[in-house]
Parts: sequence; C-alpha cells; structure tokens
Amino acid sequence: MDLDDPIELFKIWMSEAEKKEINDPNALSLATTNETNEPSVRIVLLKGLSQKGFVFYTNLNSPKSFDIKKNPNAAMCFHWKSLQRQIRIFGAVNQVADKEADTYFNSRPYESRIGAWASDQSKVMKKREEFLKKIDDFKNKYKNEKNVPRPKNWSGWCLNPSSIEFWLGDQYRIHERLKYNKILNNWKKEILYP
Repeated sequence: MDLDDPIELFKIWMSEAEKKEINDPNALSLATTNETNEPSVRIVLLKGLSQKGFVFYTNLNSPKSFDIKKNPNAAMCFHWKSLQRQIRIFGAVNQVADKEADTYFNSRPYESRIGAWASDQSKVMKKREEFLKKIDDFKNKYKNEKNVPRPKNWSGWCLNPSSIEFWLGDQYRIHERLKYNKILNNWKKEILYP
C-alpha cells in the first residue's frame, strides 16, 4: 500500500467499504456555503475518482451548484460506521468537461436520464402529479432509450483535494488520524491527535 498517496489509500478504503457497507458505500456528505457564508450539507454519491479529484453529478441550477459557483471551496465526508472509518476531504470544486458529463449521463438508466430532464431540482412543486406528468412528457419526447441527450443544466463537479484526512476508530476514543496536505502538487503526511 502506498501511504504517500492519499488517493491510492482512499481507493483501498473504498474497496473495503464496498464489501462491507450494505447501501451506497459511495455516499458522502457534501458541505458548501452560499454567498452569505451560510453552510449547507447534503448527501451525494461519488461517481468518479482520479488524481484530479472526486466527482459527483447534479443539476447545475440546484442550491449546491449555486453555492459552488459563488464559493468553489467545499468539503466531503465519507463515514463507514461498520468499518469504524471516516475520510474528510477539502478542496476547490470545478465543473467536469462536457465529454465526461456526457459519458456518465449516457451510462445512467433511462428513467434516471428522463428524471434529469423532468426535475427542477429543489424548486417548489404544487403537487407531485405535475412532476409525474413532466416525466411522461419527456418519455414521449425521448422514446428511444438509447438516445436521450444530456440536459445543458446537468453536469458533474470535481473536488480537487488540498487535504485528505483518514480517521480510524478505536476503543476508548484512542482513534488514529492521518492527514495529507497538498503542497506544490506533493502530499505531506502528518499524524493528528484524536
């Protein structure tokens, strides 16, 4: 195991979580702030990982996207209780390239692609039937399940980490913490008190 590269260590921990966690081991809490520095946190799913960073997808008109457009600094937190592990990630967020977003969008189930068209994410709706009607309308518009284009207001965000902290639970709160800070494209490790 390469303990000098936190991305590689993350992959190992994620692989173990995929074997042990019952639901969505790729679920993470994403924290952003709006233009008045009010924090907001919600669960999103990790859908991509590379040396560039951690990728999730969403509606570009959602509150989280508006927050990121105003303040690109964000934090992620993975918590796998059954493994007594947590990973905290901090960094700047950038929108993924259209080609990358297209590739991921086309890998999604038909219903999820239609849902991306029909949902005005986080906007108020009068009744659920209006959303269900929009779904039907888009199913009629895009009948060919293999040819549903990606909406322009739907894409991905990549958090490029500046620090990553690994937390390993232990008895009596004698936890282990290992933090990596990126300095001039190199990772510096430090051990933290619990």
